[in-house]
Amino acid sequence: MGAPYSQDLRDRVLRAYDRGMRTTQIAETFAVSRSWARRVKQRRRDHGETTPRKMGGPGVTKVDRTRLAELVAEHPDATASELRELLGVECSESTIYMALKALKLTYKKRQSMQPSRIGPISPRSDKTGKHARNSSKQAG
Repeated sequence: MGAPYSQDLRDRVLRAYDRGMRTTQIAETFAVSRSWARRVKQRRRDHGETTPRKMGGPGVTKVDRTRLAELVAEHPDATASELRELLGVECSESTIYMALKALKLTYKKRQSMQPSRIGPISPRSDKTGKHARNSSKQAG
């Protein structure tokens, strides 16, 4: 994600609107998109804001990372959904994954499954390819 446009550019765009310029003219003059220029004007009109808003997410931590590390030590084979239940928080599994990553802990991606009871259908032959088929016909 790029940085927000400068305050100087925002002020020049708003002054152009105040002089009566149209959105398309402003976009061409200042080399910005029409939608961005329109949003700057709308934010000033609706909220009185002319400065860029804070970028990025809220950064809220729903997971007690200390408790999560303790749970991983107690239950090393627990899946993310099991860890979420043990923590007793309402969050997505991806939140658990991000917390584990921040703690530099590994995690299982899915529950353990029993190995397949089906073995190889036929033993592997040392010979493969066209010559192997011809040699088996000749031997038989």
